[in-house]
Amino acid sequence: MLLRVENLHKSFDGLDVLKGISLGLEKGQVTVVIGSSGSGKSTLLRCINCLTPPDKGQVWLENLELTAKDADLNQARSKLGFVFQDFNLFTHLTVLENVCFGPLRVNKKSKEESRQIALEEIERVGMLDKLDAYPAQLSGGQQQRISIARALALKPQLIMFDEPTSALDPELTGEVLSVMSGLAKDGMTLLVVTHEMGFARSVADRIIFMEGGTILEQGPPEQLFTAPENERTRYFLQMISQLE
Repeated sequence: MLLRVENLHKSFDGLDVLKGISLGLEKGQVTVVIGSSGSGKSTLLRCINCLTPPDKGQVWLENLELTAKDADLNQARSKLGFVFQDFNLFTHLTVLENVCFGPLRVNKKSKEESRQIALEEIERVGMLDKLDAYPAQLSGGQQQRISIARALALKPQLIMFDEPTSALDPELTGEVLSVMSGLAKDGMTLLVVTHEMGFARSVADRIIFMEGGTILEQGPPEQLFTAPENERTRYFLQMISQLE
């Protein structure tokens, strides 16, 4: 088991956002988390990465407990790539400098090695022609592809995506989903929060449906999309289908 989450709880101002979430990810598995707004999906990802410390529960990445009091969070986060919905690029750095940052500052690689790693990952997302551009000079889709390259440059064991296309126009969404599909084909372990049901159907190994801070139902796409067991899951998927 690459990732284990056990009995995760999180509250904000007395509101229970996560109510005892437990899940596991195998290496090379693509897991997609779906659910309505406010169901706890983004908080789950942030607690796994310890960007938001959980109130209770444990997160393990192989034999490393990320939630331990003495955990080296910088080391842990170098193993967990994170792609945010609003890109979070350094606006004062070029594309190349943004992607070099992780290998150079976090993984302590040399400048030349960091540059080589960055070039490989920028090429992977199809952005070699934008090396010297700044984020403000890029479209939203291009910025998100650079965010993915930046996460990949750390050589993480797992990459988490928090609604990576929600800030994009529909015409730009496809280029980001294409990059993500390529990562899945390459055998990367992905944990994705998204409303893109087409991606979930075609790429995911497992779908998790969250409601009210709990996992209401989970299973392979063919099961969840064709014969969901829970009435709430069925209603959610019908509503999403109508919107699409």
